[in-house]
Amino acid sequence: MRLATRTKIQTAAMRLFVRQGYGSTNVQHIADQAGISTGLLYRHYKTKEQLFEELVQFAMAGMETLIDRFHTSGEPAEELARFANEVYLDLSTGDDLEHLLLLMTQSFFSTETNSRKSALKQLHTDLLQATSALIVRGQRQGKLREGNAYEMAQYFFSAIQGLATMKVILEEKFSMPSRSLLTLVFDQEGGSL
Repeated sequence: MRLATRTKIQTAAMRLFVRQGYGSTNVQHIADQAGISTGLLYRHYKTKEQLFEELVQFAMAGMETLIDRFHTSGEPAEELARFANEVYLDLSTGDDLEHLLLLMTQSFFSTETNSRKSALKQLHTDLLQATSALIVRGQRQGKLREGNAYEMAQYFFSAIQGLATMKVILEEKFSMPSRSLLTLVFDQEGGSL
């Protein structure tokens, strides 16, 4: 029950932080969105800042896991296809992925500490480097399109970030493009992942 309440609080907070901004969201808004009392919210989180920090740390940990996954994958084309499928499903059926992506962006631009900005910048750099290395391995295997792997990685993640933003902005009018469009930058001419 405690975990379920924490999850409700986190989901409500992510939604509100992303849709109305961190500064415009207060504890009462989060409690109302979660369907709980502010007293119960305070039993789980002492401050709004603590809740925001936990959400950002969760998002960053997810990126670190993805980086590790890309470093250790022996099948680059299959790994990229698997990840693209996860993104497609997340953006098609839920709100968590776009909220986490936009929360990290919001954290980067709203943070007052250079250490947070540096950590986020380094994490994104590491993700692009790991993805580039994965693409190069796939190119060497002859399973991915030739080209500048770093540019491909940037394009791929820019597309994901853009789709997340569009989903939040357009809400019910958002239509997720096909899986094949998501991986088009990697596909060999006439082939697909």
